[in-house]
Amino acid sequence: MYLLVALLGGTSIKCKQQKEAASTGGIPPEKALSTFELEPGFKIELVAAEPLVADPVAMEIDENGRMYVVEMHGYPLDKSGTGKIKLLTDTNGDGRMDKSTTFAEGLMLPTGIMRWKKGVLVTDPPNVLYLEDTDGDNQADVKKTMLTGFAVSNPQHNLNNPLLGLDNWIYVGHESAVTAKIYKEEFGDPGKDILYPDKPKGPRLANNANGRSVRFRPDEYALETTSGDTQFGHTFDTWGRYFQVSNANHIFQEVIAEPYLRRNPDLLVTDATQSLSDHENAAEVFPITKNPENQLLTDVGVITSACALTYYQGGAFPEEFNNNVTFVAEPVSNLVHVDRLKPKGASFAASRLRPHKEFLASTDAWFRPVNMYTGPDGALYLVDYYRQIIEHPEWMAEDVVKSGALYNGTDKGRIYRISAQNAKPATWTQELNLGKATDEQLIAKLAEPNIWWRRNAQRLLVDRNSKQAVPTLRQIAQNPTSALGRLHALWTLEGMHQLRPDLIIKALQDPEQGIRENAIKLAELHLKESPDLTSNLISLQNDANSRVRYQLLCTLGFINTPEVNQVRQQLLFKDINDEWVQVAALSALSGQNAAFLESVLAQYKSTNPAYASLVQRLSAMVGARQEPETVRRLLQKATTPITGEQGAWQAPVLAGLAQGLKSRKVMPTELQTEQNVLIQTCLKHPVVSVREGALQILQAIGLLARAQTQNAMQQAREIASNQNLPEDQRAIAIEFLALRNPETDRAFLRKLINPREPLPVQLAALHTLSAIPDLTVSTFVLQQWPSLSPDVRDAAINTFMSKPERIRLLLDALEEGKIQTASIGWPRSVSLMAQEDEKLRSRARALLTKKEDKRQEVIQEYQTALNLGGDKVQGKAVFQRNCSVCHQIRGNQGVAFGPDLGTIHNWPPTGILSNVLDPNQSISDGYDMWEVALTNGKSVQGIIATETPNALTLRNAGGQVTTIARQDIRALKALGMSAMPTGLEKQINKQQMANLLAYLRQVE
Repeated sequence: MYLLVALLGGTSIKCKQQKEAASTGGIPPEKALSTFELEPGFKIELVAAEPLVADPVAMEIDENGRMYVVEMHGYPLDKSGTGKIKLLTDTNGDGRMDKSTTFAEGLMLPTGIMRWKKGVLVTDPPNVLYLEDTDGDNQADVKKTMLTGFAVSNPQHNLNNPLLGLDNWIYVGHESAVTAKIYKEEFGDPGKDILYPDKPKGPRLANNANGRSVRFRPDEYALETTSGDTQFGHTFDTWGRYFQVSNANHIFQEVIAEPYLRRNPDLLVTDATQSLSDHENAAEVFPITKNPENQLLTDVGVITSACALTYYQGGAFPEEFNNNVTFVAEPVSNLVHVDRLKPKGASFAASRLRPHKEFLASTDAWFRPVNMYTGPDGALYLVDYYRQIIEHPEWMAEDVVKSGALYNGTDKGRIYRISAQNAKPATWTQELNLGKATDEQLIAKLAEPNIWWRRNAQRLLVDRNSKQAVPTLRQIAQNPTSALGRLHALWTLEGMHQLRPDLIIKALQDPEQGIRENAIKLAELHLKESPDLTSNLISLQNDANSRVRYQLLCTLGFINTPEVNQVRQQLLFKDINDEWVQVAALSALSGQNAAFLESVLAQYKSTNPAYASLVQRLSAMVGARQEPETVRRLLQKATTPITGEQGAWQAPVLAGLAQGLKSRKVMPTELQTEQNVLIQTCLKHPVVSVREGALQILQAIGLLARAQTQNAMQQAREIASNQNLPEDQRAIAIEFLALRNPETDRAFLRKLINPREPLPVQLAALHTLSAIPDLTVSTFVLQQWPSLSPDVRDAAINTFMSKPERIRLLLDALEEGKIQTASIGWPRSVSLMAQEDEKLRSRARALLTKKEDKRQEVIQEYQTALNLGGDKVQGKAVFQRNCSVCHQIRGNQGVAFGPDLGTIHNWPPTGILSNVLDPNQSISDGYDMWEVALTNGKSVQGIIATETPNALTLRNAGGQVTTIARQDIRALKALGMSAMPTGLEKQINKQQMANLLAYLRQVE
């Protein structure tokens, strides 16, 4: 408890510790610019720095040229109210802030700010606050709680970043409260009902909005959840499409909105968002940091702290960066990543602009970009929290937490301006006075290429709600020269409640697809008072643009007429290969699921996988909500033997029914009469996928009494043991045994986990053995570990993760060296090191971060190589002579025997050095040596390159490949050693090692 007393107990102790820690380390602001590598064609300038600002996490530039900055001093553990809002000004017009005023203080852990009315909205969990200065002294004298009830969880996951949408709603980033396991008392608040405290009988969102993001309109007391959630930051593109971010997933899109999902409770949609990155979710990054400091649960070399997602709409960058480009901050790796969005059906794909380089990176490990904004000048303003440590102590090693370094840098912070190389100096700090503009002047700004002007002009016009502005807005909404002007004029009129159907009808025929897409959304809002809009919507059914058709399908779901139903079906089948089109179509089918399913089955196309997906979704809806008799009839139809392609729809029907039945709170007893049919389908149907679907339904509804299923269990054992049957049939029979506690089948299942058996059989037996609730599977895995192949080992590790007592055995095995840490893998390592049980958590952290002492003498001797200047060109020669016989770099320059070394540029030099000189200290998963004893008495050694159901492929140095049939394997044994030999120090001296390190750490 000493740590918590020191950090949380008394303000004087805490402030003293922060002050002492803050004064150490870091690079002064005037030298910070020299640490950056920035995309060619851009420049970066310092706008503000300490002592004017410290610990900045968010900012806003208002219509009068004032820069508000949110300071979160309390992160990570201080909830005493040290947060502030600063007002920064430039008094001499040089573009750099030189005066700071405290606008508000006493905030707990503030996370975002947005200009609204005459003041600002600030997110400070559990509240959204409104702060206003009424007497002109630049200090807020009005403080009103607008919304309350949000969780006070880990500050990295709290409510944040209010953002005004094109649709006049204010969106706030929000996600589920993170369950604290160490700091439960401080950050274990799960949240309450979210509501307007001055309107307690008004709208409310139950249970912390169920962990979803929130949008609201405070002037109308409107409050809704969105269909997705975001961690820290979110953004909109030009046409109002909504994009979010989370730690490891740097960009995803909310593709289908909450109102469409809400109208059909039968539709089972587990995720309303689409990951967009085509370079993986936890994408590889290319930092240039010198001496990076990575904490316990930081996954090195990939995006692990993505935040501040920003769709650039400033219009002032070089052409390549002016359209469809998103930026995201990655503070742990000290960089900013950039992607380009490309249309992909109803959604997008995000592609890296530069293959092996980031938009902005720093050599300074304290550079912590956490937020980004487009300014009035079109520049990108970057908020740098500037701390030694950015991770939360919930996920840190205890020694780091106790080191006193948690608050190093709390008196520092910077804001940068990134602009085109030829951009003029910022003048908005002296000249900006949009707040004094006339209505006509504001309307003219709706067509500006820079979103800052368009968004603020729209906000001010809606706020003024001047009837005199309506005629001019109607003209701009029809101005053929500016699509952006038309777009914002339409939504401004909507925000003022002055939009009329004639403008919507005209916009539905607009030549710009983005306008048509938004016009459909606007028509949706007016369908009740203007039902005649329906015919105009229907006229878009053959629109050339897929996203227009998608939005049309979403909107038509609110209209239930025969003509519209037919149009919806046409739209569905036109774009059936897009999963989001299927979801949009089915969202309108509440109460019509079974009838529509019959229609789809009648035109089912087995050659198109999209039909199987659609049938499965429809069947899930039937299983989830339809009357038991309807479900039973569909089940009978799907289990009736049908030969050939005519029965291709049966498997997706069964899979969908199973999915839907699992969501029922009460299982229909009527389905028990179908148990025997399901059992025989599972064990005897000629189509394996149908067998699997029947098994899934049995897993959902359960089995009757043991006596009534004894014969079925015996049938399953006979199928499972019959080596003449296909392995997938045997595997399903083995999984069938898990429907009961298979305790009597222990010995039988153990025999099936044998390298001679096909891989699906082994995996099914392992899974079924794991269903025995005691430690049977764990003790068996530990006994047989040396003879388990890599794929079986991976599945075997998962069997430990389900129970604390199994985890203890796994940790014992790690401690005793029976299992290597490399076999655990990163996601499971994180899970183990974040266990709720303190003893398990501490043991896992100690074991999984333990450094071996082997060959330390040699490693220590070569430490001097780290201080020598390395030559990349000579290092390439060292690589080719000594390493290329076993390794490649990004698929080139060698033999693909050992791990590809293309990503180790992210490793610290000490880590590369240690692994080169002692390859056995951390064997890469999948690159350890195996010995295969054959039935003919011979043996083969190598790494297991691939596994198939019936064979293993071994690879050796030099590229030699040997494929071995499982039936020819007598025994399999892991040798516990790396395929890479030790003793490389005998072939390369220290200077050559320095050259090799320089070559391996480059990214090209």
